[in-house]
Amino acid sequence: MYSKEIDGALKKIGAEIGDRIKTGEYEGLLMPKIESGDPNALVIKLDNGYNIGVKIDTGKKIELVSKGEKIGHKAKGDSGKVSGAISILGCGGTITSRVEYKTGAVFPEFSPSDLLSSFPELKEFGDIAGRKLFSLLSEDMNSAHWKIIAHEVEKEIKDGARGVVLMHGTDTMGYTSAALSFMLQKLPVPVVLVGAQRSSDRGSSDNKMNLMCASAAASSEIAEVGLCMHATMSDDYCYLHRGTRVRKMHTSRRDAFKSVNASPLAKIDYSSRKVEVLDKNCHKRGASKKVELRADLSDKVALLFTYPGIKPKLIESYSDYDGLVLATTGLGNAPANPFGDKNAYSIIPAVKSLVDSGVVVVNSPQTLYGRLDMNIYTAGRMLDEIGVIGNYCDWLPETAYVKLMWALGQTKDKKKVKELMVANIAGEISERSLQNDSYE
Repeated sequence: MYSKEIDGALKKIGAEIGDRIKTGEYEGLLMPKIESGDPNALVIKLDNGYNIGVKIDTGKKIELVSKGEKIGHKAKGDSGKVSGAISILGCGGTITSRVEYKTGAVFPEFSPSDLLSSFPELKEFGDIAGRKLFSLLSEDMNSAHWKIIAHEVEKEIKDGARGVVLMHGTDTMGYTSAALSFMLQKLPVPVVLVGAQRSSDRGSSDNKMNLMCASAAASSEIAEVGLCMHATMSDDYCYLHRGTRVRKMHTSRRDAFKSVNASPLAKIDYSSRKVEVLDKNCHKRGASKKVELRADLSDKVALLFTYPGIKPKLIESYSDYDGLVLATTGLGNAPANPFGDKNAYSIIPAVKSLVDSGVVVVNSPQTLYGRLDMNIYTAGRMLDEIGVIGNYCDWLPETAYVKLMWALGQTKDKKKVKELMVANIAGEISERSLQNDSYE
């Protein structure tokens, strides 16, 4: 709380949190005092998006410039009806957040309707329907949340939505996009995940551009699960990435998401909203297509990166799991100690024990780029010979993990699980490797 003197001065002019005030040379929005801050210093959010603390000495004048805009009302263009509308579903994350000043961290707070009120440009895309599924930091998501999202997306499509946009936290958005790619098949309309690296209260926020481009993608002819984010550091265009091929490759950059071992599905120009299809083999929307929901997942699956010095006992600890994805080195190698070095370990017997006991073990490349070839080196051949799945696959570790969860949710027959894993279900496995694939 502010000091009694400042509280009194604010009440005298009728100023509340969120109102625009001016004191001396500084003008901006009145913000709550942070817990550890000086009670005699006003916190003002400047127009550039950053906060400043202004010491209020005796006699210093505080002026009320204007009352703050109250958000939360139904936005113009938000019909509330799903049929024929772009349906925007909120799942939490930075794109639906404002700053929680008590700690300085970011917590979900805005509902989709709040964002619609903030971005009237959405009316360019016709009717908009918006609702919040949950407010959740994406690192807290698990398979239960993916199932909820899949069921709700199916509902929106069956109710007549002409496209679905999912506002989601960026940290695990790639996992969710992969999961939905397997769970929602034969899509008649686009399903687009979108996030923001910087919250809406910051001047450098990317939420507006990302949301506009995602809405353009949801209005396009591409009927796949995609993920739409900044393509460059500039506010020029976004990429729509295939849900099974995208990965967050930077902690904070606005162009953090990249398509791996594949080209993006499309390029969306921010100023014109034009969608340029880059993958000519992408699935197209169609009124005759009926969405097929296959949402069962096994949550007894783990993803483990192998590393120098990994102990067999760690592998053995997954004996009560249904499946294990190993992210291995190089072309698909793991510690095998074929030369019998006294200081080296082999995890091959431990992996074989898992496979023999019925645990489905899958290989994936730590390198991210490139394709597994378990026939080149001894360790890879040994993994292949004991029944580890994945030879010649170029999937991402996260995608292999989610796909194994999905495959084990469809059947417990290990032979059928293997058949599902090696089949290209949602563009996660390439028939040919890209020769010009950039991994910078």
